[in-house]
Amino acid sequence: MSKPDISRREFMIKSALASMGIAAGPAFLQTVRAASGKNRPLKAAFSNAGLQATWCAQGKDTVEQWGKWLGVEIHWYDGQLDVAKQRAAVDAMASKDWDFVAIQSLSIGSLVEPVNKMISKGIPVIAMDTMLAPWGTIKQHTFIAPDNVWMGEQVTQALVDAIGGKGNIIMTQGSLGHTGAQGRAQGFWNVVKKYPDIKVLDTSPADWDVAKVAQLWENLLNRYKKIDAAFFHNDDMALAAYHVIKNAGREKEIVIGGIDGMPPAVQAVLDGKLHATARNSAARIHWGALVAGYYAATLKEVPGKDVPEFILADGPAILPPSKEKTDKPWLLKGYGIGAGPGLLWEEKHYLA
Repeated sequence: MSKPDISRREFMIKSALASMGIAAGPAFLQTVRAASGKNRPLKAAFSNAGLQATWCAQGKDTVEQWGKWLGVEIHWYDGQLDVAKQRAAVDAMASKDWDFVAIQSLSIGSLVEPVNKMISKGIPVIAMDTMLAPWGTIKQHTFIAPDNVWMGEQVTQALVDAIGGKGNIIMTQGSLGHTGAQGRAQGFWNVVKKYPDIKVLDTSPADWDVAKVAQLWENLLNRYKKIDAAFFHNDDMALAAYHVIKNAGREKEIVIGGIDGMPPAVQAVLDGKLHATARNSAARIHWGALVAGYYAATLKEVPGKDVPEFILADGPAILPPSKEKTDKPWLLKGYGIGAGPGLLWEEKHYLA
């Protein structure tokens, strides 16, 4: 009996979707074959907050790889971690025609005019990670994002547990207009308010900028002689602060947590340099936006009917492996191993 005829592209796509619990059905594979056959490649535009951030760079790498698999021509408009520069980039995007576009806005409401211009031309617009505008104010195709409040709660709770529910803690925020940062801050406060013996020393933003983080934390270390824990809105900032803290000889005193679950941070948790992170899947959000746009362009999926207004891209908290030894690992959280090692492999292959 002959083996089924399946291309490497189809195999990779089916594997990726299966890993996330999504069946690669006949309709999907039909559109894949169509894009790689006689039909012209689809043309899509993407913009995220700024490629200086490793999360954004990972998202771009993911989209470009999945674009090759699906036969989608990707054009990138970098936000450069600057609201005005991203607005100029998306204005330029809106002057052209696309099969679909996907955007992570650096600040809610800052891109409404060019986004509405594209929507009025019939271009499906997918919001990624952060809200483009308040619910109901624009007719976007869908919104794919993590639960930022949950991630903030998970990492903050891990930090609070590590210091015994009392002590001094600092939260270093991302950009204040970024809805993801607002959600992570909410998660932080949801936990901290339960602990009367926790004192919050500082909540300054560093705008996802590692240079700002280094300067901020040099000042904080000079100002406060006792800091027990530090929560950062992303891993880049957490790792930048870790180096400042280590240079000051205080890395044993301060328990650190971040968000995004980027490979260097996951490895830092496994190595004991960071205490926790939570995965905000750049891969799932970016390839999810690509697939949603692909369906919109090829199968004409209708917002609110064929695709929901919100798609959750969830991810695990990454904590140190369990030190408990047992011959029944299925009774331990994460089988005693945790999410870290498997997540590193999934990220390497643009899956999670």
